[in-house]
Amino acid sequence: MLKKLSLALALAAAATTASAADETKVVTDAILALVPNAKVDSVTKSQLPGFYEVVTGGQVVYVSADGKYLLQGALFDMSNKKDLTEARLSGLRKDLVDKIPKSKRIVFSPKDPKYTVTVFTDIDCGYCRKLHNDIAKYNEQGIAIEYLWFPRSGPNTPSFDKAVSVWCAADRNKAFTDAKAGADPKSAKCDNPVSEEFELGQRVGINGTPSVIAPNGTQIGGYLPPEAMRQRLDALAAAK
Repeated sequence: MLKKLSLALALAAAATTASAADETKVVTDAILALVPNAKVDSVTKSQLPGFYEVVTGGQVVYVSADGKYLLQGALFDMSNKKDLTEARLSGLRKDLVDKIPKSKRIVFSPKDPKYTVTVFTDIDCGYCRKLHNDIAKYNEQGIAIEYLWFPRSGPNTPSFDKAVSVWCAADRNKAFTDAKAGADPKSAKCDNPVSEEFELGQRVGINGTPSVIAPNGTQIGGYLPPEAMRQRLDALAAAK
C-alpha cells in the first residue's frame, strides 16, 4: 500500500512539473510572438493566480498561463501594503549591479560612508553635471557615490567616446570632474567597462540619467539634492 501511495505521489509531482514547464514555454512563446527580439530573463509563477511573472528588458510583466493576456504595471499586495513589482525589480537591480566590482567604478567617497549609492551617469547630461557639482556635499552627508557609465546616446557617439577617454585618463577622478565641468577630456583608448555598464543599465531598465540606485536595489532618482538623498536613504534604512 505504501509503495502504491509513493508511486502515485511521484507521478502527480511529475505531472505538475511537466504542466508548469509547458506553461512556462507557452508564456515565453507569447512574449516572443509579441516582441520577437525580447530577452526573457526569467519566467516564474506569480502571486497573482493564473499568471506568471516575466522579467524582460529590465521590466516585470505578468502573463496568463495560457499566454492570452499580459498585465503591465505594479502588482500591489494590499494586505501587506507591499509593491511586489518594485520588490522584484529592486532585487534584480541589486543582484546585477553588485556584480560590477569597485575596480570598474569611479568612486567619490567620504572616509567612513554611512551609505553607498550607485549612479548611472552620462558625461553630457545636465542633471548628471548638477549632481556631480555637489559631490562634496553628498560626501558630507555620509554618502559615497559610485559611478557607472550610461552614455544615453549609445556606442560610437561623442558622449560614449568621452566616457572612454575619462576612464583611460591617468587620473580618472580628476578627468571625470573636469569633464562634468564642461572640459573635453583628452582623447584616449584602453580596456574599459563602458560598453559593459551601458548594457547592464539596459538590463536593469535604466532609461535616463542620472539614475541613482540605493544599496537595496531601489531606484531613488533622478537627481536628488544631497539633503533629500540622505533623507531618502534614511527612510529606506528605517523601513528595512
